[in-house]
Order: sequence, then C-alpha cells, then structure tokens
Amino acid sequence: FTLLKCFFPFCCCRMLTRTPSVVAQMFLSLSIVLVIAIAVIQINQQQILSPGLKYGIVLDAGSSRTTVYVYEWPAEKENDTGVVTQTFKCNVKGPGISSYESSPGALAKPFDDCLNKVKERIPAHLHKNTSVYLGATAGMRLLRLQNESAANEVLASIQNYFRAQPFEFRGAQIITGPEEGVYGWITANYLMGNFLERNLWRTWVHPSRRETVGALDLGGASTQISFILRDSQEHFNSTLQVKLYGYNYSVYTHSYQCYGRDEAEKRLLALLLQKSNASSSVDNPCYPQNYNTSLTMKYFSGSLCTQSLRPANYYPNQLVNFQGTGDPALCQEMVSLLFNSTACRDREDCPFNGIHQPKAKGNFVAFSGFYYTINALNLSGHFSLDDFNSTMWSFCSQSWAQLQFMLPKFEEIYARSYCFSANFIYHLLVHAYNFNAETWPQIHFQKQIGNSSIAWSLGYMLSLTNMIPAEGKLIQLPLKPPLFAGLLVFLTATALLCLLFLVYLCFVSHNQKNITRVEHVFVPE
Repeated sequence: FTLLKCFFPFCCCRMLTRTPSVVAQMFLSLSIVLVIAIAVIQINQQQILSPGLKYGIVLDAGSSRTTVYVYEWPAEKENDTGVVTQTFKCNVKGPGISSYESSPGALAKPFDDCLNKVKERIPAHLHKNTSVYLGATAGMRLLRLQNESAANEVLASIQNYFRAQPFEFRGAQIITGPEEGVYGWITANYLMGNFLERNLWRTWVHPSRRETVGALDLGGASTQISFILRDSQEHFNSTLQVKLYGYNYSVYTHSYQCYGRDEAEKRLLALLLQKSNASSSVDNPCYPQNYNTSLTMKYFSGSLCTQSLRPANYYPNQLVNFQGTGDPALCQEMVSLLFNSTACRDREDCPFNGIHQPKAKGNFVAFSGFYYTINALNLSGHFSLDDFNSTMWSFCSQSWAQLQFMLPKFEEIYARSYCFSANFIYHLLVHAYNFNAETWPQIHFQKQIGNSSIAWSLGYMLSLTNMIPAEGKLIQLPLKPPLFAGLLVFLTATALLCLLFLVYLCFVSHNQKNITRVEHVFVPE
C-alpha cells in the first residue's frame, strides 16, 4: 500500500491505515492489477484461426481423354492468389469429349465414377461452395472449326450434367491455344517454387534471384511452347501479361494446332496413303516390324488437320491396312515432311509454318506427351541428344514381338506409335525449336512435381483464384468481447469507487484535524 499512500497528502497517511481504508485500498489495487492483466492476456494470447480450406475442381477435357483434378487452398490468400495444391486426380473412362459429336447425350455417364470419388474427397458441407470448371482444349477447338453446332451440343450436354451435381458449376468453355500454353507455364513454375517459397519462419515469400523455366506441352491435337522473353527489346504478338502473387510476368506463348501427337500421326498416315501406289495396303516405316492394323479412312482422314491430304476417292468407312516396316531412317524422313519450313524463308526467328518465334533460351520442362514418350524409351533424368538419338534408333528397329517385352506398360494403341512420337519430338525440338547438343540438357522431361501433375489445369486454377475473394482471418480471443468489455467496466468502476472513497476519507480526516486545532486554540488556560 506504500504506492497508494503516495497519491494522498501526508496528513491522510494515518487515516489510510484504518480498516475501511485498508479494504478500499485492497479493492483498488486488485481492480487495477486485474484490468492490466486481462488487457495484456486479451492482446497477447489471441489466436489467429484459419478460415479453413476452399476447394476447386477443374476438368481438363483434352482431345484423347478427360482428367478431373481437385485442388485446395487456404481461404485467406497470399497477395490475391491462393497457395493451391492438388489433392486428387481421376481419369474419366472413354475418349475425349470431342469424340461424342454424334452422340452428345452419351458423354455424361462416364463422368459419374470420377465425380462420385470427388464427392467423397471434399467435405459434404462445402460441396455447394466448391466451383467446377471445365476447360476443353485443341480437340474441341478443331470440332468447333469443323462443326460449330456439334461442339455447342457437346458443351450443352456437359452443362446439363453438372447442373444436377451438388457443386457450383461455373461453365464449360473451350480455352484458346495461348491460354493453354500460359497456364501450363504457370503450373510448371509454381510447382518448381519459382513464384513462392517458404522461408525459415515458414511464411511464403517471393524467391530472390530465381529464374522461371519455359514450358513445353505436347497434347493430342496441339503443342505449346511458353517462356519469358530474356531480351526486353523483343516484341512478339504472342506475348501475354500474367500477374501472380503480386508480380507481373511477360510470357511468350504459342500453340501449334494440328501438331499434337495424335493429329500429327494421322497426318503421317494420310501422307503415307497419298504417296502409296496402293489404296488398301500401305507400308508404315514408323510402325514396328511385323505389325499390321486396319484403320478406316475416317480415322485418319476425317480430321480437319488432314483435310488437305484427303484422297479424291475418299470413302470414310473404307479400311486401309498399314504394315509396319520398322525403318528408322525412312520414318525420320517422312516425319520431317509434316513440318512446313519453306514458309519461313530461312528466317532465324521462324521455326516452321511461317510463325515468328523468339529463340528459346534457358531451362525448359517438357510434360504430357513429351514425358510419356521419353518414359517409353526408358530414358529418365538427364541424358544427351546423342543418347536420345541412339535409343530412338534402336527402339524403332525392333519387331512387334520384341517390343512387347521392352515396354513397362503395354497397350497396343500407344506401343505401335512410340517410334513415330519419338521422331516427331526430335524434329519438333531440334529442327523447329532449334535445341541442339549443347542446349538439349536444359530440357527436363517430367510428369509431375511432388504429388501434383504438370498440366495446364493447375495454372488455370491459380489464375482463377485471383478472381475468388479471400475470407478475412478469424481471431479467437481468450475472452469473448462482451465478457471482456463487462469485466473492464466492472473493474474500472470498482477502482473509481475505491479511489473516491479514499479521497472522501482523506477529506474527512483533514476536516477533523482542522476542527481539533481550532478547539485547541480556544481552550481556556
């Protein structure tokens, strides 16, 4: 109580030692201590709670198949872009959605199996707040060019299916080639930590001095190349501006329609038929020795990509027998004819088809069809261009019987085409994009990084989270605000009453002392 005594005049000190004042001092001291303690605890012991996770579903509707991806991210976001992770992937059974042009009503049922699994992965109470996006790529781009009404019917059928699902369907759209390319670039760099990384304090920061990598994507109907322009003076029409995690990027990207693996092989088959003297039996140097298959003309000549190679006597249902000869040199020669280099007129910045493109520099990641072909050749990690060539030559020289024992996973429709794919990749990367023996090691062939697939869908989801508002952080306090406010009022009022009471006692004591002095003056001697 020594401290409290100092607040009052010396004349009150004796009064403050009496019982009522001692009790008042105790209550005053306790009130002050409790107010300070509660305020300190309320400020220092508050907990910031995460508002939880959000989920998003992206369907990659490619030309050969549809893949369902489930992504999640914290509801609070880092500089307006969610820190997104892939939690589930499912391949829809059957071909790509563009194959249902004649029966769009039949494409809904194959989705059921994957969607039922997705429902189990996402908490039921979040289903109605989970957005679903379907992005169709080159297969549907070609169908729209060939038959727009059929493409619209396919998309309408998908919309009808998803409107009956518990999720929030945001629509089915056909994304452009440049969009597909830049989303793939975003995915590759995001997964490699080129946009964000955790520091020692486990918080997300922008990595310093980290360069981005280029992206090479090989799909069924198109191929994309995307990378940052190293020279700020270069100006190309196919440059897109991207903003992620508060930073801007200028990305060159181009999509080559009809240069996807499947469509390119169809063009090769149509070209072989055109150069053959026979119309019913054709040698294919890219097929393994002793392999034979019969394909309808519609299969390889019915596409928009092969329209210029379509024979005059075109009968869609007519069968053509292709016999494999396993000739690596002739295969390479025939594949080179698929690339139109004459339109470039020997310009250095024009790889093929008259498209002007800046020189590819720096590291690249090659995924999708690039990876699957390299994996089939039993190549992985870092390997030289010479290693690739020798392995490809050896692989293309094998017979069909030998090939069945060489592949880790044998499926006829893919096994027969790996030799073509390897030659196509070689010509695309070396003769079109101008990679050489020195720069070839800068290409990294990968399927995924960590648990996430390298695909345009993740980049799409990252871009979309720029447009999805973040939820505010939830702060949990030790005391609920009404209780905290009530205690503060009560304890403050108690302290003030005690203080007033002590002032009153001091005032009374002072008056009594003055009266005693007066009486002492007038006492007769």
